[in-house]
Amino acid sequence: MSASRAATAQRWPRRRGWQAVGVVLCVLALHAVVGSLVADRMADFSLAASMPARIEVAYVRDMEPVLPPAVAPVPAIPPTPRRAARAAVPVQSAASAALPAPIEEAPENAVPPPVLLTEVPPEPPEPSVVLAGPEAPALEAPVPQASVPQVAAGSSFVWPGSTRLSYGLTGNFRGEIHGNAQVEWVRIGSRYQVHLDVVVGLPIAPLITRRMSSEGEITADGLAPQRYDEDTKMMFRDRRRLTMRFEPDAIVMANGQRQQTLPGVQDTASQFVQLSYLFSVKPELLVVGGAVEVPLALARKVDRWTYDVTAQEALSTPFGAVDSFHLKPRRAAPSAASNELTAEIWIAPSLQYLPARIRIRQDADTYIDLLIERKPQLAAPS
Repeated sequence: MSASRAATAQRWPRRRGWQAVGVVLCVLALHAVVGSLVADRMADFSLAASMPARIEVAYVRDMEPVLPPAVAPVPAIPPTPRRAARAAVPVQSAASAALPAPIEEAPENAVPPPVLLTEVPPEPPEPSVVLAGPEAPALEAPVPQASVPQVAAGSSFVWPGSTRLSYGLTGNFRGEIHGNAQVEWVRIGSRYQVHLDVVVGLPIAPLITRRMSSEGEITADGLAPQRYDEDTKMMFRDRRRLTMRFEPDAIVMANGQRQQTLPGVQDTASQFVQLSYLFSVKPELLVVGGAVEVPLALARKVDRWTYDVTAQEALSTPFGAVDSFHLKPRRAAPSAASNELTAEIWIAPSLQYLPARIRIRQDADTYIDLLIERKPQLAAPS
């Protein structure tokens, strides 16, 4: 055997040894990845067991955009009619006694002159003004503002069946992000659930997922939440869960503290459907310059929020332009918390006053923007 062949024969076992080490490392890495995925799945199963079970429904058709009936303007109080100024001519009526000068009798057999009546035209009525909000002037018949609409028992409003809205997601979180989201409204009798699911990144390997769920009862005044759950999972971070419970006289916050409740209070997820309900029964509130108050129970505090109707905008969607009203939130007592989420909402009257766009903001540089990307899907009538 030559010297070169002998050297090669000596190196060959070394190569095989390094290759074996490489295979072992790859297998260990694969096991680590699989173990991590299994652990995440097990955590998901545990999470599903701890959160309320979703009411499953099948969506069978799309909602066609239909404009609601036009809102009748608030009638203006008519001006006091002015007394007509009449000319001094013979008028055969009792009103002739009120004329300033006596009337001479016409000769017998004479042809009576034509009756002349001169009236001062009334002033045109002042235009009807529909305004609401802190800058609205005092009116004889102002547009009402209410945190919870009082609907009579004979109201013609009917709660819609289960509906799912799908959104495309853009935004900024340490850079530009993309994803998708869904809002699902599920109703079975007087029970409801509202789910808001957000996925940032690819569905198979998301950077962030967040699920917000509300469930409770439907009442004559709208939604009455009984429980709110929120689950957030960020890549390379521990899962974060919180639960809030709504009792008749108090709200049990995520940290276990009890805070006094407010009439008509909503949670982060239910507020979107509550606003849709409110504008459905009182569409006169949805006018530029108007405002509506919604008590909100967030993770740390229960407070009153006001949504100002700031503009009327046309949104460009994959199924055509959608007219909407842009609502911006305003808190009664601003908080110093820097990570408190706020939601701007674009309400679409042609889509049963559902939100066609939602922008959830944490601060100036952290937000997600959801724009509806298909017609809302409707479940089969129950």
